[in-house]
Amino acid sequence: MTTKGNSADRKSNNSLFSIFVIAGLCCFFYILGAWQRSGFGKGDHIALEVSKQTDCSVLDNLNYQTSGDAGMVDDGAQVKEFKPCEDKYIDYTPCQDQTRAMTFPRDDMIYRERHCPPDNEKLRCLIPAPRGYANPFPWPKSRDYVPFVNAPYKSLTVEKAVQNWIQYEGNVFRFPGGGTQFPHGADAYINELASVIPMDNGIVRTALDTGCGVASWGAYLFKKNVIAMSFAPRDSHESQVQFALERGVPAVIGVLGTIKLPYPSRAFDMAHCSRCLIPWGANDGMYMVEIDRVLRPGGYWVLSGPPINWKNNYQAWQRPKEELEEEQTKIEELAKLLCWEKKHEIGEIAIWQKRINNGFCREQYHKQTTCKPTSPDDVWYKKMEACVTLHPETDEVTGAAWQPFSERLNAVPSRISSGSIPGLSAETFLEDNRIWKKHVNAYKRINNVIDSGRYRNIMDMNAGMGGFAAALESPKLWVMNVMPTINERDTLGVIYERGLIGIYHDWCEAFSTYPRTYDLIHANGVFSLYGDKCSMEDILLEMDRILRPEGAVIFRDRGDVLTKVRKIVGGMRWNTKMVDHEDGPIPSEKLLFAVKQYWVAGENNSTSSP
Repeated sequence: MTTKGNSADRKSNNSLFSIFVIAGLCCFFYILGAWQRSGFGKGDHIALEVSKQTDCSVLDNLNYQTSGDAGMVDDGAQVKEFKPCEDKYIDYTPCQDQTRAMTFPRDDMIYRERHCPPDNEKLRCLIPAPRGYANPFPWPKSRDYVPFVNAPYKSLTVEKAVQNWIQYEGNVFRFPGGGTQFPHGADAYINELASVIPMDNGIVRTALDTGCGVASWGAYLFKKNVIAMSFAPRDSHESQVQFALERGVPAVIGVLGTIKLPYPSRAFDMAHCSRCLIPWGANDGMYMVEIDRVLRPGGYWVLSGPPINWKNNYQAWQRPKEELEEEQTKIEELAKLLCWEKKHEIGEIAIWQKRINNGFCREQYHKQTTCKPTSPDDVWYKKMEACVTLHPETDEVTGAAWQPFSERLNAVPSRISSGSIPGLSAETFLEDNRIWKKHVNAYKRINNVIDSGRYRNIMDMNAGMGGFAAALESPKLWVMNVMPTINERDTLGVIYERGLIGIYHDWCEAFSTYPRTYDLIHANGVFSLYGDKCSMEDILLEMDRILRPEGAVIFRDRGDVLTKVRKIVGGMRWNTKMVDHEDGPIPSEKLLFAVKQYWVAGENNSTSSP
């Protein structure tokens, strides 16, 4: 292996000598490492230690901390240069494009669902950041402040002015923590919920916020170590999901329409609707039935706002009391059919709990259609149904006590211990945990700011059993665990049982988020998984779209695959370095570290790295 410097260095005899020395050492220890791993070497431990200390990859040109114009090592390969998109695409969301959305029916929010462009209409250019783009504030300051230039849209500051959602102050947006249903602040609202729902002891860990607004509920739940998956459509409330992610809060563009939610069954400990405008009683209760599918047995559903306590509020809501009464009656009837127990109703807040024991409810279910015995987790682009999902008889369903998050994270999930996922056992789960701790420690040796707070929003594109996220677990960050829909083994339910969050997605399409919403992306085996199922360029362009300027990527894949990846991103304004597997040069699996350069709309600089 050779290490190339700049042209001035190459003119220096001393530098030439250093290069030959380094190259010689690398080759020597490569051969020595191969020999010692063959079983014939006698100085194995010495060779291994020296190999660790010999930095053949020279990673110092990858700037993980601050802005810089460091160059990528030029391996002489011809690269395709990707041009910047037009400035009008700064906030482009391919599968929720407003123009395309308006061509679909408005019934049941169909036009707000995912509608991705066909292959011949995909943009194959780099989405620019707005002029003056600034990296978000570190958490927890980011919860309360967002740079105005990152999402320069003031409409919510006017529309929601009296509801304390968001305020414009100089060059930042401030988020006071208010909301339509919590005028006294999210903290006070959450504490009221916690008087009924066990949030303070780690028992309730995962939450689903439907129609989340700017996600203040999810933002303040972090104080109780509860992580919420928030979603809202891309609609007239401009950029609400973008604001949530700029704040460092998990969120995706989504809607309860006609398609099942992209989450597994029995996933969430709690679901929440705060004046979310979802017609819960409509379509034979289909939306409540879908919440029942994703809600864990024993989980809680919170509904605040209309129609709860309509008798005292119908005049303030400016709606006919007969309409509101009918709406609440329908919700109460559906909750009984779903075997939910009402635990609380005070003011405009009502809380139900889903029964733990599946057998207890089977008599009740005969009044409600049960779903056909297919996989309840087969949801990608599948139509929502008004039928109840019956759960398998696992310990979780038959009444086993919930574990606090501190224990759930590394305990063997019931989906594995029950044998419901072929090929997985307690032993394979624990070994996977061990391996990912080792991998993450290796990442930290190369990128030593991974767990410093520099990266708040992290994505794992092929999450497996959630080992990467579990090894990184910290209040400074959160991980969106993505389960590719083409995976033969679906383990997203395992991830949720561990108290982590995630989503189903097909990487042949764009992700349901705004540009520049993730600080660090982890891609383990993604390109080997997809092979020729779709274009490698398209997946990498999508990664570039959702990655912030100066964001980082860690690829783990076969060396030949990463060589192709490296060549493509060489034309995307990314700095890269390829390194060996942490076990040395013998494994075919290699690592590619990348950092996206800082550039903004209106700049004409080349996409080629210097």
